[in-house]
Formats: sequence, structure tokens, C-alpha cells
Amino acid sequence: MVAGPVAYLDANATTPVDPRVAAAMLSALTDLHGNPSSVHAAGRDARRAIEAARRKVAALIGADRPDEIVFTSGGSESNVAAIRAALAARPGRRKVVTSAVEHPSVHATLDRLAATDGIVIHRLPVDACGRLDLDAYRASLGPDTALVTLMTANNETGTLFPIADLVPLAHAVGALFHTDAVQAAGRLDFSVAASGVDMASLSAHKLHGPKGIGALHVRRGIPFEGLITGGGQERGRRAGTENVPGIVGFGVAARLAFSDNQARRISGLRDRLETCVLSALPGAFVLGDRAARLANTACLAFPGADAEMMLSRLDRAGIAASSGSACAAGGMAPSRVLLAMGLKHLAGSVVRFSLSRFNTDADIDHLLALLPAIAREAGILETAA
Repeated sequence: MVAGPVAYLDANATTPVDPRVAAAMLSALTDLHGNPSSVHAAGRDARRAIEAARRKVAALIGADRPDEIVFTSGGSESNVAAIRAALAARPGRRKVVTSAVEHPSVHATLDRLAATDGIVIHRLPVDACGRLDLDAYRASLGPDTALVTLMTANNETGTLFPIADLVPLAHAVGALFHTDAVQAAGRLDFSVAASGVDMASLSAHKLHGPKGIGALHVRRGIPFEGLITGGGQERGRRAGTENVPGIVGFGVAARLAFSDNQARRISGLRDRLETCVLSALPGAFVLGDRAARLANTACLAFPGADAEMMLSRLDRAGIAASSGSACAAGGMAPSRVLLAMGLKHLAGSVVRFSLSRFNTDADIDHLLALLPAIAREAGILETAA
């Protein structure tokens, strides 16, 4: 039996579904049984629900128009669709600029396209805090660049890339700009219109919505060939009968998502967690950019400690955390992000705590009561900092 409250601190992997989202989805499952492409009343009701959700998702990310939102199965599909569409929209250009710390769906897609289609990948380095090398970025752009694809916020460290500053440089050479905003949407004041990005990937389950539903923002006027063909759904951009309950849930999650007060409260919890851990364990330290970072993310290094042992002990105590990207879980290879940051020696000693609006002071109290002893049992070098 787990003693004390269960503390879920792995929000960057996924978030608990908000009860209001679940209620809306249940209503959609029972009441919106029509096919949204049908012309009868039941179909029209389903269509209206989809379009209402589209408006809410567009509002969340500051899109100029709701029809710039294409619903997908999630962030990975959105990333793949954006990359392929951008290359098709810039025929004759073969270069893609990205970073060494992108999501696995971006890396895998680019690697496959390099092998099959001969595209050239330029992966930008990051420093020890996960920050982009801006000089290298400027030097990478040229008339052969078709696409820049860079995440807004890193899923492991929370480090933010200055997307609004990067977009104009890409546009100046005629390249399209896509951002993986999966970790950013609903957690910071992210606007596709203000930043000028051409495409942005979103996922509902990172903001207390359901799994299996996401979106790709495609700025009006950008040529777009969808991955899935065979029907006219999503204005011909993604074939297949729409996931009405999932889309409805995404819309409610988007409406509930962003609050300055919540961001400040969550960052306060994170800061208290980090301050107390660093005080109790002088060898521990925080990874990522301390100034430009997601409010919810604490990526902590415990040099010498066995992170898997720590996570197992925490799990038995009712605390859910992670050693990095859930999308790469199960493998023995060290984190690509940590390797890019030059921290291979810490790859087995890092634990990520990522918070959501459902976390409370009690969750942090529960963690802090246990974590120092667990880290010592796992072998932390307390003079490593």
C-alpha cells in the first residue's frame, strides 16, 4: 500500500483529464452520434460541435482564423505532417534546419526523408543549458533552406527557444517555419499570429485533454498536402471521419488551459521544490535555462545516483516522475537531449518533475519528505555541485 497522497508529477509526459473535459466527452459520446459529414440533423450537430472546438483551440494559440486549425491524432502526427507538407511546398529546396533536442517524431521523420528523398538535415547544437546557438542558426540559413522546425519548449528541461526572434530570419531566405508547441500551448502565452510561425503542432493530452487528439495550425495561404488522403474532412487536409468526442474534449481543455495565476502558482511550487532539494542535497543541481523555462518543469541532476532506482522508490511511495522523454521510454540509450547538452556523464542520474494545475503544496510536501533520503540511497555524490 502507498502511504500518504499520490503525487502525480509527470505532466510533461501526460496530464490527468480535467473532469469538465471528461463530462463534455461523455456527452458527445452519447448525444453526438451523427457523422459530421452527414447533412441530416445529427450530422449537423456533430459538425457544429467540431467547429466550436476549433474556435476554442484557435483562440488558445492566438490563430487569426479557426480554419487554420487541422485536427490530427496528436503531436507526433502533426510534426510529421508539417515536415512533409513544408518540403512539398518548397520544391527544389532540400535543406531542413532543426535542433539536436527535438522530439523523436521530428528526428525520425527527417532521418527517413534524408535516406529516401535525399534531404539535407542541419541539426543546430545547444549549450549546457539547452539553449540554441543563435550564431549557428543564422549561419545555417540560405536559399536552399526549405524548412526550419524548432520546438517552442523542450519536454525534458523546459528550456524555451526564442521562436518569435527566429521566424523572421527563416522567412528572409524564403523558408517555412514550423514549431512543435506541444509542451508550450496552454502553459505560456504562446501566439502563432504574434510569432509569425507558418505551422505549429499541438496535443490535447498535455493540457488536461484526452489522448489521441491533437492539431496542426497551418497559417492561411501556406500550401498544405495532408498525410491522410481519401476524403474531404478537415477541408481536404486530413481524410477520415473526425474523432468527435476527442475534438470536443480538446476544445474544452483549450478553453480551460491558460491562466497567468495558475502559471505563477505552479512556478511557485516548482521553485519551492528546487530550493528545498538543492538545500538538502548540495550535490544536486537544476538543468535547463533558469531564466527562459516552462513554469512547470524541474529537471534535476543527482550526480552519482541511479535515476531508475530513484524513480522506482518514488513510485512505491506514490510519486510519479520521469527520467526524461516518455516517448523514448523503455530504451537503454541515454537521453538525446542530455547528450546534446554535453551531459552524457549525467544521463543516468537525472529526474524530471513536471507539474500541472492539479498539483498542490501537499504534493510537494510529500515529495520533499522522501526525496533526499531516496537520492542518498541511490548514491548521490553530495559534493558534486
